[in-house]
Amino acid sequence: MDTRDRWNTIYATRSDRQVSWFEPFPAVSVRMMEAAGLTSETCVMDVGGGDSRLVDYLVEHGLDCVAVLDVAGSALERAKARIGTAADVTWIEADVTADWSLKPMDIWHDRAVFHFLTGAVARTRYRAHLLQTLKAHGTAIIATFAPDGPARCSGLPVARYSPEALAAELGEGLRLVESVRHLHPTPWGAIQPFQYSRFVKE
Repeated sequence: MDTRDRWNTIYATRSDRQVSWFEPFPAVSVRMMEAAGLTSETCVMDVGGGDSRLVDYLVEHGLDCVAVLDVAGSALERAKARIGTAADVTWIEADVTADWSLKPMDIWHDRAVFHFLTGAVARTRYRAHLLQTLKAHGTAIIATFAPDGPARCSGLPVARYSPEALAAELGEGLRLVESVRHLHPTPWGAIQPFQYSRFVKE
């Protein structure tokens, strides 16, 4: 099963509260965005946003420059149905490492996509999209499993990172300005250690 089919099957067969990454409100993400200067004029790209509640928050707070990318069209359809067609959101159905494009954005947000990229080529393509999409002095917020987090998610291996290791992997041009350890409770009560890192493009 390829990546697209795998994630479409997951979203087609499970409710939002039947996936480990569900959170009713993306508190850490929102706090980091606010620290980066989030306003109603900010352009935000949510990578792997799927059925996340982040887009709901951004639309409710008046942002009209929001894009959500996900490889699973079924996840995007659930988000569209929830927030309604009146919301001005750009929906991109694509693998983040594949061919797609978007105008320059102020904030690049990724909660739990980068850690699935276990191959060097995929990480290189991700970084190229990140640097191309993010404005000069823009902010990248990337959350991955921490070093003591799970070694697998949804049956797939993941790469775990400390903030320093993530900064080294992303390379020059992105300066680490903040990191936060977060213990994410899954809907069934397990605890997953994450680390959120905020970078500024130089």
